[in-house]
Amino acid sequence: MRGTIRLLVGMSLAFGLSYPWLWDHLPTAATAIVMKGAGVGLLALAAGWRARDADGRLLAGVMALGAIGDVLLEISLAAGAAAFAAGHAVAIFLYRRNRRAPADRKDRAIAALIPIAAAVVPFILLQGRAEALPFTAYALLLGAMASSAWLSRFPRGLVAMGALLFLASDMLIALRMASGSAGLGVPIWLLYYVGQLLIFVGVSSFLPPRGRSPGGGGPAKVVEG
Repeated sequence: MRGTIRLLVGMSLAFGLSYPWLWDHLPTAATAIVMKGAGVGLLALAAGWRARDADGRLLAGVMALGAIGDVLLEISLAAGAAAFAAGHAVAIFLYRRNRRAPADRKDRAIAALIPIAAAVVPFILLQGRAEALPFTAYALLLGAMASSAWLSRFPRGLVAMGALLFLASDMLIALRMASGSAGLGVPIWLLYYVGQLLIFVGVSSFLPPRGRSPGGGGPAKVVEG
């Protein structure tokens, strides 16, 4: 990452990592919303600036929908969840375009367990509450995104780990809803933001750099290992 991209990512880090420590000290609600959206929003701009092929544009879309979700959650929970759900759908498409081959039995088993665990945790934590079914349905989609990341060609230590951190963040949201604990805000945000950052870095590392024409217009080839 050079020049403009490095600047955008640096600014994203400044906003994303400082936001949870400053949200109680910002002068207005509008300032807080702008700062919240800037963390992943700047990653979306960096991904868009770097994009040279369909995968790059899909990554930019994933980041943009995440930033939109961050902002909309402060206005409407349903609208924010819808933006995130759209982002997960785009991410699933991106990861399935870039499948890791062949997937061994262990990888397939892990990939199958991720969405199951993602749905079971909030279903148990929120049992008997009105939010249980919609949150479980959303968590199942989020788990499918993390499962697709696990089976993609992108580096697991970055992309799959980022998706799992995103999933862990939402599991903590379910726990906060169930327990009423007010002390989970910082870890929820940091798990989410770092997860998005790892996804951005991991996918970007496999995309054609800006200034080099991508080879071919179709989906990336399925790769070994």
